[in-house]
Amino acid sequence: QVQLLESGGGLVQAGDSLRLSCAASKLTIKTFAMGWFRQAPGKVREFVAHINDNGGLTHYADSVKGRFTISRDNAKNTVYLQMNSLKPEDTATYYCASSRGAYGTPSDQSYRYWGQGTQVTVSL
Repeated sequence: QVQLLESGGGLVQAGDSLRLSCAASKLTIKTFAMGWFRQAPGKVREFVAHINDNGGLTHYADSVKGRFTISRDNAKNTVYLQMNSLKPEDTATYYCASSRGAYGTPSDQSYRYWGQGTQVTVSL
């Protein structure tokens, strides 16, 4: 079955950087937009970033704009989330998802397949 496997999470200090990866199997992602979402304990899942099928269009939540960068390597069937200047409020489980079409949206309803998530914890 389709699998999205996130990696790269961890425990870091405020101001540090992390790079998350999302590798897809049994799914060729080059025709689909991809997104990153996150969910903190006790909170609803929220949109972080999305990127269209060819990587030419990206969109970010205001809370991460200027600090996070989403990118993709279709040849490697992988999507990335570079996270810089991390803050304690970025602490969450981060999920990647593949969209139902070529263009992403901030709505999780637009995404068909989801990974299991990778934990990011940012301490002061």
